[in-house]
This record gives sequence, structure tokens and C-alpha cells, in this order.
Amino acid sequence: MKRVEGCKMTVALILAGGIKSELATHQQVIVEDALIRIANRYMVEYVVDALQGSPYIEKVIIAGPLQQLEKVYAKSTFVQITANGKTTVQSFLNAYQLVAPEYEQLLVVTSDLPLLTTEAVNHFLETCQGLEGDFFYPIVSREVNENKYPGVERTYVHLKEGLFTGGNLLLVKSEVVDRCIFEAEELIRLRKKPLSLAAHLGWKLLFFYLLRRLSIEDAEKELSRLLGGVKGVGVISPYPEIGIDVDKPSDLAFVEKVLCS
Repeated sequence: MKRVEGCKMTVALILAGGIKSELATHQQVIVEDALIRIANRYMVEYVVDALQGSPYIEKVIIAGPLQQLEKVYAKSTFVQITANGKTTVQSFLNAYQLVAPEYEQLLVVTSDLPLLTTEAVNHFLETCQGLEGDFFYPIVSREVNENKYPGVERTYVHLKEGLFTGGNLLLVKSEVVDRCIFEAEELIRLRKKPLSLAAHLGWKLLFFYLLRRLSIEDAEKELSRLLGGVKGVGVISPYPEIGIDVDKPSDLAFVEKVLCS
């Protein structure tokens, strides 16, 4: 069993359901995102590898296609499989009900993040340990993305501190899950529509966003208000891999090139 002195152990929940029609067409067969093959491996396997390398992750629970994933991880004591739901939140709840009560925090990860590295996971978790908040969300600057991966296509938000894209990890305290889970579903739906997201968070936030005067702290405060006092914290990450997800064929071609080079 993994143990790291001075650091909370974490269970990771991988949300591996859902089908993106563009990607299904590109693969010439309709499969869940997690089962898209890259270099002869399922996309979700790359995510599991990154998590398994971290000394802070004690267990992984995947909410996804049972039949295929149970074959892959039949002998694993590190990975547990449960069925995915019809929505992101339903998939999360399916995995969440299997989490042992001793875990004070959960790391939620999407399965479409094949470039994720153990170093990126460790940096995020280590940074969060020194911050006060109820949940933590990584963001990556455009400069960091383009310095390592020139021309990579991402959705960016204009903040006072610069241009940022969101990561696909979320560290959340177990005690606040029930208070914010259903509002989180709407935030997930809007996460790649910056203008709609700003409007959903409030007109004040939208006004500052349009004037490009919205700061990370402003966004955190309004999000906390919307979630009834649950405090969210944006964590700037120097690892672009934490936010390069696969949504469309051009994304898939990009990560295939990186992983096969």
C-alpha cells in the first residue's frame, strides 16, 4: 500500500463514458471515448498509467464500459471498474459510491487525456496541499501550451493574468461533494464556452470578462457564491498535458503524433 509522509492519500475517479460522434467516425467504429485506440492501446490506459505512477494515488475507480475494461484490468488490484452513467454526473456518482469513507479527497479525471503524465499529477496534488479550499482546478497558460506544443488547439479564457485553458483534473474534498455535485454538471457543460460560463456565474463576472478585467480571484469568489460557500481554487500548472484532451479528429491526430514519435 502506498504511503507518503505529510501528504493525504487520494483515490482517483476516471470518468470514461460518453461518445463523441466526430471521433467515432474517425475510428470507423462507434466506441466510447475511453476505448479509442492510440498506438494499439485504449486511450484510458494512458491515464491509468499516469495515475499509477504517483505515490499519492492509492486506488483508481473507472466509471466506463464494463465488458472491455474488466478484461484489461482483470488482474489489477489498483483499478476497480464500475458502469458509466448516461451523464457525467451519473458516472461520477457510480464511482463515488465505491469510495471508502477514509478518503478525505478525490481526484476526478477524464479518460480523454492520453498525454497526462505522473509529473503533472504530482505537481497538481502537491500544490493543492498548501492551499485552502474545498476543490481545486488546474489551469494552463497559452504561453506554456504553445512553448511545448506549438499550434495545439485549445479553448482559452481571457483573464486579467493572461490567457488560460482549463485542465481535466479536479481535486475535491469528499465532505462537499453532496453540496455541489448537480451545479457542477452545468459548469462541466459550459466549460468550453467561456462567454456562456461567465454569464452563468453572474452578470458582474460577465461584465469583467468582456472588459478582460476578470481575475482568477474574481472567478473563484463568484463560483464560491454560486456553490453556496464551497470554495474553489484555480491552480496554475506548468504542465500542458493536464489540459490536452481529445474532443475531435484533429486532437486525436495530434496526440497520436506525440505518443508515437
